[in-house]
Amino acid sequence: MTPQTSKSSRVRTVKPRSAGGALGGIVGAVAMCAVAGVLITAAVTPVVALSGVAANSAVDIFENLPDHLDPGQLAEPSTIYATAADSTVYEVATFYDQDREMVGWDDISQFAKDATVAEEDPRFYTHGGVDVLATGRAALQNAAGTGFSGASTVTMQYVRNVLVQEAMAIPDEEERKVAYENAMRQDIDRKLKEMKYAISIEKRFSKDEILLGYLNIALFGRQIYGIESAAQYYWGKSAKDLTLAEAASLIATVNNPGKLQVDVPENIPANQERRDKILNSMLTHGKITQAQFDEAVATPIEPVITPRVAGCNIAEQNLGLGHFCDYVLRYIKQDPNFGETPAEREFKFSRGGYKIFTTIDLDMQAAGILSMQENVPALMDGIDIGAASVSTQVGTGRVLAMVQNRPFNNAEDFLASNPGYTTINYNTDYEYGGSNGFQVGSTFKPITLAEWIRTGHSVRDIVNVNGRNVQENTFRAGCMADGVYGFGNFTFSNDNLGTKGNQSVLTAIAQSVNGGLVSMQQKMDLCETFDTAKKLGIHRASPQTNQDLPTYGTTDLSMVPSNVYGGIDEIAPITMSAAYAAFAGDGTVCTPVPIDSILDTNDEPVPFTKSSCSQGIAPEVAAGVAYALEYTVNSGLATHARSPYGVPHLAKTGTTDDVVDNWTVGASSTVSTATWVGNAGPIQLWDGSWGRVSTMGFGGIQSADTRIWPAMMNVADQKYGGTAFPEPSAAAVQMTMVDVPDVKGQSFEEASAALTGLGFAVTDGGEVDSSVAKGRVASTDPAGGSQAGLGSGITIYRSNGEAAAVPDGLVGATGNEAKATLNGAGFSAVDFTCATGDKPDPKKHTVVSVNPASGAEARVSSQITLSLDCSKD
Repeated sequence: MTPQTSKSSRVRTVKPRSAGGALGGIVGAVAMCAVAGVLITAAVTPVVALSGVAANSAVDIFENLPDHLDPGQLAEPSTIYATAADSTVYEVATFYDQDREMVGWDDISQFAKDATVAEEDPRFYTHGGVDVLATGRAALQNAAGTGFSGASTVTMQYVRNVLVQEAMAIPDEEERKVAYENAMRQDIDRKLKEMKYAISIEKRFSKDEILLGYLNIALFGRQIYGIESAAQYYWGKSAKDLTLAEAASLIATVNNPGKLQVDVPENIPANQERRDKILNSMLTHGKITQAQFDEAVATPIEPVITPRVAGCNIAEQNLGLGHFCDYVLRYIKQDPNFGETPAEREFKFSRGGYKIFTTIDLDMQAAGILSMQENVPALMDGIDIGAASVSTQVGTGRVLAMVQNRPFNNAEDFLASNPGYTTINYNTDYEYGGSNGFQVGSTFKPITLAEWIRTGHSVRDIVNVNGRNVQENTFRAGCMADGVYGFGNFTFSNDNLGTKGNQSVLTAIAQSVNGGLVSMQQKMDLCETFDTAKKLGIHRASPQTNQDLPTYGTTDLSMVPSNVYGGIDEIAPITMSAAYAAFAGDGTVCTPVPIDSILDTNDEPVPFTKSSCSQGIAPEVAAGVAYALEYTVNSGLATHARSPYGVPHLAKTGTTDDVVDNWTVGASSTVSTATWVGNAGPIQLWDGSWGRVSTMGFGGIQSADTRIWPAMMNVADQKYGGTAFPEPSAAAVQMTMVDVPDVKGQSFEEASAALTGLGFAVTDGGEVDSSVAKGRVASTDPAGGSQAGLGSGITIYRSNGEAAAVPDGLVGATGNEAKATLNGAGFSAVDFTCATGDKPDPKKHTVVSVNPASGAEARVSSQITLSLDCSKD
């Protein structure tokens, strides 16, 4: 019986009846007699009833009622699982509206089956769904005012439970309420409908199947449904292992769970009274012996209450998977396969009996938890400390590990007194865990590098890496007004002050020098850089809240120059892990997914949203980025990301202004991991304002990411291995050579514009002696006509106008002839020396060489030395 069954249907009343009550009883008796007549017609002479021959109005009413009832899928708990390396499957967490575990006939104690039949429906195995004798007796008792003994058979009670379950399975609350009230109405119409359905059920199912259905559907108190879950909850054992006394006590509970469930001590005497009544019925009907009866009646009721704890708190307690568990739950709530709205999806999830097998790697998870506990506490004075690390599988998006410094708990009372716990998942976007993300700093630089390589540049091209003031109109932006970012200027600096001047892009990335990235972006289109970021799946963790920005209300990135090197948008670690997986996986970016498979109660696959993979960047672009980031691991700032097992790694570090956030993001060819340590939120400062603080003053917090990331990746290397990254194209790693134009004689401004237009970085070398007009370009280094690497430095030398070219025709002339020629060209200081012999005679000895040589330029006041062949007479 369901808990809503009225007391009068079970307890004999002794209250005297009034005249009105007696009249009502007579009317009720007439109605019930009509019902009994219908039942006799339907059960004894079905041919007459079904053919309508001699049918009276009661039969017509009965026959017009619906007769098809589908028991359907009963609500069962949904369970999340994790699979260990040895294939052991661990239960992570369970969710339910109704704690029910469906079992088969052989999984239920015969005592429970016999107790049900003996007490509720002794003629169960002989009637056709409706007990005509019981119904008639009930009608007469109702007419006589001696109580209503209840005419519901087990089949009819099963029907009512099915109707109740159908009502409770309606997602819409109002519709569900109306359907429930209809199922529980205490009137003749409802009773007739139950009877008609019961007859239909009896035609479709065997008696054992009906009894089994009843025992699996019945409510045993609280959210406990079905004999198996009831046995587990009240007695800590399976239904098949119930003793006679335990089985009778459980069957007693069904009559009125609120007053008979034995997890309430005050209910135990009432439960024992009904239990003993059931035992007596079992003895009367020969289901047990006198000895069994005596032993069971003498057995005290001492329940072993074993609650089935629901929710993700148990996942945190047992496996450290609270936040991951909550992520799985939220992932399903976002999945349209489970309903049109989050509420409908959650409703179906908590009733669907789904088996959710997750992607989590318990070994990586354990390593991450341990390292997190060793390096970042849950709470620190002076900072709202936060840390998170997440790993995804390259090429699939499977989430392998998800850890953070504050464990999960969603109980408000617990959180109020335990601030070291949180419901917020720092690893995910807002809709998957409540986090707004964190600025990613220099870990955004590889995205800019990807666009650099995509547009035909090389990591060995040379760029100016200095901090400096730049004009905004030097940043092309095809999607913006006037095709440029703006018309102002801004000044930026480098954190790494040891790398200056003109350096290769490879150096700029490895040493994380902001100036190099600015120079790179000045040679590209800003809009296209952020389009590449979008293709890599990079987005804000939550919508922009600044109404003054064009991205307000969206998760689009801020399209500003400082973002290309400084990562100013708040992004989730899981997003960065997925993007770096593309660098390690031929450019393929896969959306993160925490689920491998879902099965229903029949172990059939359930559709769900799987990872979606796309070609974020071309394979050759990914290979070029991987080359630079592997160099960063081996020779740059990410040496902590080297694998002790020889597995190739790529990685990039990131630090935001004032060292508020610290990142390591990197990957092998199989696993990508993003680790963040910093400010989970602002704190109130000494002046009353709120802000995030530097992590530098808190022990080893600033470098904690450099220890957590390797701890997780070391396990990944051992389990998943990794191969060498693909060889980059020659264009991506070889310096681009460009012809240096001859700008001699041009003004400095003209020459500088010509050279920078070709991608060279120009340096003013000052004045040199030259015959070129004063102030004009005398020469360049490398010289015009030679080749130099794209972006490399070209030094321009300007003329002081104080030099002349050493004339030609001096060699072979006598010393005096040569001197005269030099004097005529303006050179006054001429000296003679012997190349051979002892003493020069400029009158007769001829010139064999000149220093400086003919054609060279020298100050006219400088000395010109003529070497003579002094061996001649």
